[in-house]
Amino acid sequence: MLRTFEAGPWRTNCWILGAGQGSECIIVDPGMDALPRIREQVEALHLRPVAILLTHGHIDHMFSVLPVADGYDIPAWVHPADRDRIGDPFATMSPEANAMVRQLGVEFAEPSDVRELTDGVRLQLAGFDVTVRHAPGHTEGSVMFETDHDGTRTLFSGDVLFSGSVGRTDLPGGDPAAMDRTLRTVVLPMADDVVVHCGHGPSTTIGQERRSNPFLRAISA
Repeated sequence: MLRTFEAGPWRTNCWILGAGQGSECIIVDPGMDALPRIREQVEALHLRPVAILLTHGHIDHMFSVLPVADGYDIPAWVHPADRDRIGDPFATMSPEANAMVRQLGVEFAEPSDVRELTDGVRLQLAGFDVTVRHAPGHTEGSVMFETDHDGTRTLFSGDVLFSGSVGRTDLPGGDPAAMDRTLRTVVLPMADDVVVHCGHGPSTTIGQERRSNPFLRAISA
């Protein structure tokens, strides 16, 4: 069972992954204004959240991590290179986003239970075997989460890979060379039938992106 909705003005995809109604579940990237929608889904499907997975520390993906994590008394997992963004997102935001969020008067802090991810680690959460793929380039601590959902290999790519595009590297913490390495060594070796659930926009597959994504085609030519 996989549920998703777009959170906040950045239209960030928030994902809720569970085995089925009444099961434990994982929450991926609770963005701005995500808490009411998460509560709605959790209550309607009688779910029991057990963890938050953050693909990276940009504010549009972790805006609601504190109230969601502490509200359900669950850990939030993040790569150590992006952990500082949870408590102080302003230092690594674009000037435009910085100004907009400061107008909201929101205070940010780490949840009570923050756990750090490392490349290749396998997490056992809500009945799923989740493998962490460190994928820097968009941020230093960007990761992707690979698991099996309904018999299909599934990748939560955050802002590393999109349908027809890849994540920006011109924001604070971005690195074009690191993104190039990530695409070559992490993304392209994956099987064509892997389903990719992106941080923004529609889902896709590795095969579709290998064939049509100009950024992948450029480095695989």
